[in-house]
Amino acid sequence: MIRYYLVMILCVALGCNSMDIKKQSAIVRKQLFDDNWKFNLGDIPAASTMDFDDKNWPAVELPHDWSIEGEIDPNNAAGNDGGYFPTGIGWYRKTFHVPPEWQGRLISIYFEGVYMNSEVFINGTSLGVHPYGYTSFYYDLTPHLKFNRENTLAVRVNNSEQKNCRWYSGSGIYRHVWLMVTNTVHTGQWGIGINTTKVSHEEATVQVKTLVKNESGKPQHIGVLTQIKDKKTHKIGENKVTLELDTDDQQEVIHTLIVKDPVLWSPETPYLYHAEIELIQEGQTIDRTDVTFGIRSLEFSTDHGFQLNGKELILNGGCVHHDNGCLGAKAYDRAEERKIELLKSAGFNAVRTSHNPPSEAFLDACDKLGLLVIDEAFDGWKTSKTPYDYARFFEEWSIRDIESMVLRDRNHPSVIIWSIGNEIIERTDPEAVKTARILADAVRRIDPTRPVTSAMTTWDQGWEVFDPLFAVHDIGGYNYQLFRAPDDHKRVPSRIIVNTESYPGNAFNIWKLVQENSYIIGDFVWTALDYLGESGIGAYYYPGEQGGEHWQADRYPWYGAYCGDIDLTGWRKPISHCRNLLYNDTEKLYMAVREPNPDTGEIRLTAWAVWPTWESWTWPGHEGKAIEVEVVSKYPKVRLYLNEKLIGDRSTTKETGYRALFTIPYTPGIIKAEGLQEDNVMEKTVLQTAGDPAEIKLIPDREKITANGQDLSFITVEITDKDGNLQPNADNILTFSIEGPGEIIGVDNANLKDFESYVGKTRSAWHGRAMVVLKSKHEAGDINLKVRSEDIPEADLVIRSVADE
Repeated sequence: MIRYYLVMILCVALGCNSMDIKKQSAIVRKQLFDDNWKFNLGDIPAASTMDFDDKNWPAVELPHDWSIEGEIDPNNAAGNDGGYFPTGIGWYRKTFHVPPEWQGRLISIYFEGVYMNSEVFINGTSLGVHPYGYTSFYYDLTPHLKFNRENTLAVRVNNSEQKNCRWYSGSGIYRHVWLMVTNTVHTGQWGIGINTTKVSHEEATVQVKTLVKNESGKPQHIGVLTQIKDKKTHKIGENKVTLELDTDDQQEVIHTLIVKDPVLWSPETPYLYHAEIELIQEGQTIDRTDVTFGIRSLEFSTDHGFQLNGKELILNGGCVHHDNGCLGAKAYDRAEERKIELLKSAGFNAVRTSHNPPSEAFLDACDKLGLLVIDEAFDGWKTSKTPYDYARFFEEWSIRDIESMVLRDRNHPSVIIWSIGNEIIERTDPEAVKTARILADAVRRIDPTRPVTSAMTTWDQGWEVFDPLFAVHDIGGYNYQLFRAPDDHKRVPSRIIVNTESYPGNAFNIWKLVQENSYIIGDFVWTALDYLGESGIGAYYYPGEQGGEHWQADRYPWYGAYCGDIDLTGWRKPISHCRNLLYNDTEKLYMAVREPNPDTGEIRLTAWAVWPTWESWTWPGHEGKAIEVEVVSKYPKVRLYLNEKLIGDRSTTKETGYRALFTIPYTPGIIKAEGLQEDNVMEKTVLQTAGDPAEIKLIPDREKITANGQDLSFITVEITDKDGNLQPNADNILTFSIEGPGEIIGVDNANLKDFESYVGKTRSAWHGRAMVVLKSKHEAGDINLKVRSEDIPEADLVIRSVADE
């Protein structure tokens, strides 16, 4: 992650002497450009011009996603892949003043992500088109600006050509935008690369590469100072060199520094250092950049699997798409950080960014919180999966886009593997081997320190036919084919394997294969989180409902994927606890109840589904009928009680998959499971029958947020009985209102067949739960949330919004 100091001393681009340098004013080098945009849904070509009248356009702040604001409709062109959300063409405009003191500087605009086919205009002049919606890009504004006057930036976003993605993409400028103001002698965009080439607990060798660019129009004499600082900003190493830069020259400076007694970055100790790079002329700093990095070593082998800092580590990973549920594609920093918190709390130590580069905030959070990353570039290459997908642009843009990903993300210690593709359609074609080699070589030219993979599967095409394609990669990615690994290891003993996708319900078998074979470095379940689009994957169907897999037909009213270990409100499904129990020692006993079949027939599952199972002992109308209680345990035996009456003991060992199933007649009251070690009760867990809905309970993830117009609080809403027990069948309609310097930007309940608006002020509870998301404004103060429901007392909560320090 690269952060830029807010203050940069204006410099020598105009040939000023040292006295002139000291007189220059301070200027913000990297300015967040998210506020005060105007937006229009619909194509208006004249909106590119400077004098276009946009006064009637609504104001918006970035990140923005117009699709999530629209109505879900089975007739929308995005169809089941896009979750039936609207798409189309939209325009953004922003008018801003350029001060006269910026003359002689380089001014550029940096977009972290726009979905998709964006064209950017400054004062009516087109700067270029960027097709891919998931990579970052920038343009030089300098030649087109009017100083000491108003300037207009316009962005046309075209997401009208459908289908172009197999999941919910969102539409618009959904990530941050930055205005960059630099000297004409400066470090290049993404121009700093840091490697930790030798690592031990005693010392580490840190190599810092800095690209210095001279765009001043004259030769320059520049000093380059690199300092490494610890988390407390104490300097622990430095190096300096002097450059002679010709006109329009650029040079790469390589500094090697030694860090004694380093704190090694890992999921348990995600310690971050800073590399501060200064460009110096005549004793004055003319450019300063701060890069956050971690010190750690990576090794991959068939004998020892994956080793982080010399220690073997199994990857317990999950795949995620980029949306944030009720927020759509909007990549607020806090939403991305919360996503990583949810994954960590569920026991994951790794994530695969399926199937595109993530936001910068996502990777920043992985660095900060300690989550390992497979950073993935593309879902496909030259052959399309949907009519208007990236295949149209692959030949012209793929190298530029993969370079953008690697240059931007290479300093993140969390990134351990690059992925160049997923289930490529043309994978049986010999040309695919050539394409893979070109992409892999493009990655390695920038970063030779991390291995390259891509995710492979077969659709009745054979398997050994893919050996030449696997050979181009450093690690073989297996989607749903891990059962082949033992035979593959006999045939290709040098192949290192990672299970890039697996069915949620196959957790134990996959875990067992990973545990027993060192050449398999881990698993990434599909998926860690529920997501919008790819409608009906992970679905289950009741009697009378039309069933089938998500690819076979439209699965409306399903508009999302229910295959995640964690739902869209952040609730961990029972499968999440089962997986965590397998891979970690943080959880040893868990109990839930399998939803009984209706009297009219059986529940049917799809391939990515697990049986609907709930933390509930509240099943009205099922009294006296058989019901299944599932207990998973790392203790050798479990014991179950119903209303203090012993039901029985069951073994929960590796031979049983650490799982016991009790079938008992449903009787209201309390069920209790105990984990036993040598007949000693080590732990217990209970489920209790809930009474009627009586109270609303509000549980914020944060009670204090920053008044910066970007910070968020995610508030879980629970319907409980009079004793505070969750009422798991409650479906009360909830109404939300707030007072104070904040706004409601999303409501959710995790039900992917509920068409209430995500941007409304009402939501029905589902299984007793809902969620509301509050966003701060730019003023500090108390945000008062009130939640109402008929026949239940109102609940209120205060979120403090405090000034940004």
